[in-house]
Amino acid sequence: MRYGAVALTTASLLLPALLTAAPAQAADRTDDKGKPPSKPPGQMSTVGGDLLGRPGRQVQPESGAPALPKDLSGRSWLVADAETGEILAAENAHWPLPPASTLKMLFADTVLPKFPKTQTHKVAPSDLAGMGAGSSLVGIKEDLTYTVHDLWRGVFLRSGNDAVHVLAAMNGGVPKTVADMQAHAKELRADDTHVVSPDGYDEPGQVSSAYDLTLFARSGLQKADFREYCSTPTAQFPGEEKKEKKDDKDKKGKQDTKRESFGIQNTNRLLVGDIGHGIQPYKGIAGVKNGYTTNAGSTFTGVAQRGERKLLVTVMNPQKAEADEVYKESARLLDWGFAAAGHVKPVGMLVPPEGVGDKSGGKAGAKNRGGAQASVAGSGGGGMGTALGIAGGAVVVLAAAAYLVHRRWPLRRRS
Repeated sequence: MRYGAVALTTASLLLPALLTAAPAQAADRTDDKGKPPSKPPGQMSTVGGDLLGRPGRQVQPESGAPALPKDLSGRSWLVADAETGEILAAENAHWPLPPASTLKMLFADTVLPKFPKTQTHKVAPSDLAGMGAGSSLVGIKEDLTYTVHDLWRGVFLRSGNDAVHVLAAMNGGVPKTVADMQAHAKELRADDTHVVSPDGYDEPGQVSSAYDLTLFARSGLQKADFREYCSTPTAQFPGEEKKEKKDDKDKKGKQDTKRESFGIQNTNRLLVGDIGHGIQPYKGIAGVKNGYTTNAGSTFTGVAQRGERKLLVTVMNPQKAEADEVYKESARLLDWGFAAAGHVKPVGMLVPPEGVGDKSGGKAGAKNRGGAQASVAGSGGGGMGTALGIAGGAVVVLAAAAYLVHRRWPLRRRS
């Protein structure tokens, strides 16, 4: 696993594994053009809790709880505590829908650890082959050299499918990268997700869910580089090489070339704002990723912090036809979540990866790869916690210490 290997030993404290509904086949989730059905399934996955398998809105208010925002038109949405994993409210959380570029969170979480940011790559024409028509691009040119750092900025800030395809080529090609992403989704227990293209472009059978996208964000945010890229509002990106003036030559008479650059801005409107449509940068926002395609409509996953509380929100395909509606609904849900925390009973949990148990506020038992069951009791302060897992007389080794230690990740927030 990717989370560092530490042996965590103590007495047995076993939790039953969550019951999960069998996921629908990918072919049943979209038509031959990649469009999803108009209504959610009558029964969806129950990963994270039974209520999450029911269609419709799920919330359990207690004394002092504010009402949910009015006019929420997203076909699927979810609000969760990023650290404890408690889901405060959700609607159709496990509905498999086209994800658009929010799927790039899974791409980044899968591929980002494989290459140091200082590594360079000269782009071959084949690296840019196979991109869908109308793809969002950052402006990568063949036969030019880019650092991995440049490429990830292109992925996160401009949602560049060209940057995705270059990184996929470095990773062994698109088919291998798709297989790696699907394997990592399984590791994260994101059973609603079926990957066809690494960039999230509309493809028949390509789906994810508000629940799975939130898992991808939570996992990615464990990584410092992921946090840096998703919270960067603007940057300079390498442009073309141009020859200097004729009188500017070296001693051997060779004419120098100069690499130009151009500015790029993050397309996450809650991070940078969109004054023309009444969107201000959201207080405490720190990423994560937005997307849009014909079949997916607008999608968004964000993380924000106020005080010590960090919330994750995902909204998929708002039906209200207003500019930036996905950001407006996400902001209202975040406002509600910060006000409602402590006044609602969780409707479910964000499960930890395979092999990791988590008792941070609800049931989230899991089976590790060896078949033994285990649980991890968080300290509530973001420490490593206590792992308890002895099965069949064997000590369960959980490769999850880093995942727990870094749950209190430092966020780069917009004030």
